[in-house]
Amino acid sequence: MKFEVICVFPETIESYCSVGILGRALKKKLIELKAHDLKQYGIGKFKKIDDRPYGGGIGLILRPEPIFSAYEQINFVKERSKVKTILLTPRGETFNQRLVEEKKLTSEEQLIIICGRYEGIDERVSSLADYEISLGDFVLSGGEIAAMAIIDTVSRLIPGILLKSEVHTEESFSFIEKRAKREYPQYTRPALFKNLCVPEVLTKGNHALIKKWRAKNRK
Repeated sequence: MKFEVICVFPETIESYCSVGILGRALKKKLIELKAHDLKQYGIGKFKKIDDRPYGGGIGLILRPEPIFSAYEQINFVKERSKVKTILLTPRGETFNQRLVEEKKLTSEEQLIIICGRYEGIDERVSSLADYEISLGDFVLSGGEIAAMAIIDTVSRLIPGILLKSEVHTEESFSFIEKRAKREYPQYTRPALFKNLCVPEVLTKGNHALIKKWRAKNRK
């Protein structure tokens, strides 16, 4: 899968994706990543990418021209039906595991993610989007964090990226078993630390009892 991110600070995307599971996936060419620097497509001598909102109001709005210019420079895959564009916006559908699976994002060959910044994005940019997505009901300085969350979540579901020890079927918020319960408490060595003990049932090796305990203690 190819991830194309249009944003103001591409270095944040590239840095995050260069390590861990994503870094390994990039090295193995299981995914591709290109972060497009919106400032390169700015207008005029000073590469302006934002302006005051029509009708008045506080803050600055990202202009449409730089975003459209960056979008038009993307090397699209041949099968355009396998390309989806995501616009990150506070009014969008809340991002979660169910959304990833229901929209079958892992079946796409190319995901283009447009990140907001400042007070918002010119409404005309929404004409490029297949989906409008929000990370949640809180304020971020820009869409880069949301883009990284989407890349991470989608990549983990692509066959071959996770090692057996990292497999997603038992992870929090997985809807593979059609349940939305959170993870059970997890412990590792030592069994006793600062007078805090690991539950005895987990140390006895009785897998039936362990399974029952974990089901009971999902939060």
